[in-house]
Amino acid sequence: MELLYHLLPDTTNLQLKRWQFDKGQGTITLIVSAVQTVINCPVCNHPTHRIHSRYERKLTDLSWADYSITLQLRVRKFFCINTLCKRRIFTERLTSVTAPWARRTLRLAQRLSAIGLSLGGAAGVRLSQHWGIKVSRNTLLNLVRSIPLPPIVTPHTLGVDDFCFRKCKTYGTALIDLEHSRPIALLKDAKAETLAEWLKAHPGVKVVSRDRSKTYESGIRQGAPEAIQVADRFHLLQNLFQTLEQVFGTHAKALKEVEKQVFNTDTKALKEVETAHNLSLIAVAEANPCPVVPRFPQNTSLKRKVQSAKARARRREIHEQVWSLRSIGLSVQVIAQSLGVAKNTVSNYLRCSTFTERRERSDQGLSLLNPYQDYLLSRWNSGNYNTQKLFEEIRACGYTGSYATVSRFTRYLKTLHRFEPAKGSTKNVSPRISSSSHRPLTPSRVTALVLRRPELTQPNPTFFCICSIQYS
Repeated sequence: MELLYHLLPDTTNLQLKRWQFDKGQGTITLIVSAVQTVINCPVCNHPTHRIHSRYERKLTDLSWADYSITLQLRVRKFFCINTLCKRRIFTERLTSVTAPWARRTLRLAQRLSAIGLSLGGAAGVRLSQHWGIKVSRNTLLNLVRSIPLPPIVTPHTLGVDDFCFRKCKTYGTALIDLEHSRPIALLKDAKAETLAEWLKAHPGVKVVSRDRSKTYESGIRQGAPEAIQVADRFHLLQNLFQTLEQVFGTHAKALKEVEKQVFNTDTKALKEVETAHNLSLIAVAEANPCPVVPRFPQNTSLKRKVQSAKARARRREIHEQVWSLRSIGLSVQVIAQSLGVAKNTVSNYLRCSTFTERRERSDQGLSLLNPYQDYLLSRWNSGNYNTQKLFEEIRACGYTGSYATVSRFTRYLKTLHRFEPAKGSTKNVSPRISSSSHRPLTPSRVTALVLRRPELTQPNPTFFCICSIQYS
């Protein structure tokens, strides 16, 4: 009994009368009563001792081991003896135990608030069930919403950036305390006037980190004219990434040449690259002594190639026309109307005076045969060159593609280096072939190589070849 008394949420104002144990339902009910003698009115704060009546209320408390705890609390109603008070009868408040009209104790509510704040609604419900607490998703979210916000302390260094309520439709402004790395305010829109009003209401900001938005520049100049405006690291790196991606996008042929030179297993070609760029690339040849096959050979028809060439020529012509019209002072809208293209197309072409090649498809080279390519290469290296047998073997393993795809792949393998008929025999003799493990050099990947942190950058022949070809 004494142990149960010390586990109560408030041992000063509560007295344990008795307890009930239900092993079948896994519950423990504690019958407790309030022992305060003098109570203050919640309206006028006048003390009183006149009891009006008594009633019971049930509170859910923290679980003990595998048993849920219920407090059957007997509380009283009092008369307010202050004749000037509007309240005549009130219920005693147990501020250290629970909130008015609540159905759970304060310590349980604090635990649930922490769960909801960390995990959210649905995940918080799943965790609470493991602890034997029955709670709904909306209850956790309501507890999170009821947590009072900390007071706003004007930071010395303020971060300003936009966020979207609805993408491409409605935007707001997020204000971040960069000294403590936490948000302090969310503004309803991304206008300069709203930001200026907040800065005027919270003077003391010395440094403002922002993006290159002219709107925020104007709002900071109006609200905090003495503050120093700086560009944050994220947007600087983002602008640098976009610029480098455009630069490398104009040298698509050079990137393909780099990829060919670095990942080609021909020793002669590797030595030429070593002589031209003074690199030790013989290790690449030693590491890959056999021909490397791409993830999947492309099968583009002649008609498709002609169409692609015509479309590229058309884009290049529009790019030249856009810059020629821009040179005489025409606006983006006028250029778009005269050429019959979208304004976004004109804006994209005006970002770079050199024609930029289109990005390759993200699913280029993917095929139903990819999961079985390593198996086919292992069978090919062991001397099994019969396409029909290979097709039947992978089909038994779950391949759902066509025979023509497998046939195209084996025909490609026969075109690789040093595949030739053996003398005095009708069988073919092929060198061992390995699958490619490298990723293709795209403008985005090359930009990522350039911007990689120095401690993460290792001596890489690809990186040095890119720099040599780009700036030679």
